[in-house]
Amino acid sequence: MTAGLLLSAMFMLAFTMVAKRLSSTVLTAPMAFLAFGYLLAQTRLVPHAEIEKILHVTAEVALVLLLFLDAAKINFAALRRQHVWPQRMLLIGLPLAILFGALSAWMILPGWPVFALLLVASILAPTDAALGQAVVTNPLIPERPRRALTVESGLNDGLALPAVLLFASLTAEEMNQENVSWILFGVKQLTLGPLVGAAFGFAGAFILLRAKALDYTSDVYEGVGALALAGAAFLAATAVGGNGFIAAFTAGLCFGSQVQGQCKFIYEFTESEGQLITWSAFLLIGVALVPEALHHLTPATLVLILLSLFVVRPLAIWISLIGTDAAPVTRGFFGWFGPRGLATALFALLVVDKTVEELGKPILMLAINAVWISALLHGLSAVPGALWYAARIKEKGECPESEPIERTAKPLTTRAD
Repeated sequence: MTAGLLLSAMFMLAFTMVAKRLSSTVLTAPMAFLAFGYLLAQTRLVPHAEIEKILHVTAEVALVLLLFLDAAKINFAALRRQHVWPQRMLLIGLPLAILFGALSAWMILPGWPVFALLLVASILAPTDAALGQAVVTNPLIPERPRRALTVESGLNDGLALPAVLLFASLTAEEMNQENVSWILFGVKQLTLGPLVGAAFGFAGAFILLRAKALDYTSDVYEGVGALALAGAAFLAATAVGGNGFIAAFTAGLCFGSQVQGQCKFIYEFTESEGQLITWSAFLLIGVALVPEALHHLTPATLVLILLSLFVVRPLAIWISLIGTDAAPVTRGFFGWFGPRGLATALFALLVVDKTVEELGKPILMLAINAVWISALLHGLSAVPGALWYAARIKEKGECPESEPIERTAKPLTTRAD
């Protein structure tokens, strides 16, 4: 165990020394840490049982922070000014991705319960822009599409989570043929979680702003407070029977809407210490789950994953942006650039024990295979894809930097000129 942890620490240290250089290549951090984790598993230096315990704890912590920080970072003022693209992708594209994903799963996984198919589709729907930093940080790409992708990936995991939990509960109910206890459990989690999260988010923001006004705190301490707020919302919701992860996401939304950039730690943590948690999670997934997932990768599941990447999301995003000023090349690029990352893996880990045994493990293995395949394909295509997209929109002048003021007042379904 010690030798394995030592190798992991040394690899992480080595990666940080060349991370800036690698950021301009096709080798991304998720690819590197998943691959190293897989290789480390082959050495058998790390006991599998011990790693699984560490993975579950790390996964829960990472998911709470991921949901809270992604929601808290949303620039609501900018979103109100330039809202149509991310709004369409979230409110229309995400539900369509779940629907199309369930239809694809229905064709490839015959005999699976309907709610299990919807559960699979919901787990595969969230995206993670962190798997392609070369796109969302590329200055050659105008700010508007970069912001749209960042906002979408920051919010779609939190918006997909209620669907994941609901379909997990309904799958267990359908398979176990019991009474409505699972449904009531799901409804309770989906209602109490947001209420607790909103209360903690608004209260935390009020206290922070008041403390800053009185000069009782500083950037260093308010960062610790923000993380404590995420944990408190999670634990409080769990204590009253709500879902802690939904509470963390809702707390982040409410906290960020009030603070609006005044808590610098949120952004700094995501770019520094947050990377440590994310990289560690990918490494642990590579050690504990990727080797087993490879053994469960069948032609049917591979086809389903490829359909999710190449057909389901691109089609859903394309349809969602009809009637906007998004050019065809932008719609196609948004559709492809939807990496499946940490949220997909963590959601699968979250529900594996909430569904019946014969479905929980296959769903988890499917999700892990989707993550490493997506990390590979989207990682390899991020740099060349970003350069190609930037050249195309510059050549054709197809990406306005801002939306006309009047379009924000138009109904969502009307065409904006």
